[in-house]
Amino acid sequence: MITGGCLCGGARHEDFRLLSGGGLRRVYRPGGGAVKAFCPVCGSSLFGATWPQGPEVSIRLGTVDGDPGLRPKYHTFVDSKAVWDEILDDLPQYPGAKPD
Repeated sequence: MITGGCLCGGARHEDFRLLSGGGLRRVYRPGGGAVKAFCPVCGSSLFGATWPQGPEVSIRLGTVDGDPGLRPKYHTFVDSKAVWDEILDDLPQYPGAKPD
């Protein structure tokens, strides 16, 4: 799955392996919500969701080397996109989170 402007892909917890930089990683959990792991050196958002104890990891695809083999399925939080950001495909769009 690829969602929203962050281009995130979901992976099962057991299929996720952090190959390098683990010692640099910082984790933030705003208000007890989803985990946000990031690099304190460059500021890049890396992964999150229910990591490390949950069933799924949401991976920021900009951190993946090569083609992850995923393509967008929908756009979320389109009401929050920048005014200059144009969505030029026919994929479903949701003003906020995708309804379950």
